[in-house]
Amino acid sequence: MLTQIKAILARSQGTLIEDAIGVASLFSLLIVGLYLPALV
Repeated sequence: MLTQIKAILARSQGTLIEDAIGVASLFSLLIVGLYLPALV
């Protein structure tokens, strides 16, 4: 199972960074959306 995970990470190295950036941007939008009503 560990070798399969390593193989998947090796194949998807290029998109892994893009996915991490996407997750970070969605999380930041969620935080801003939750705090926005308190600021208004």
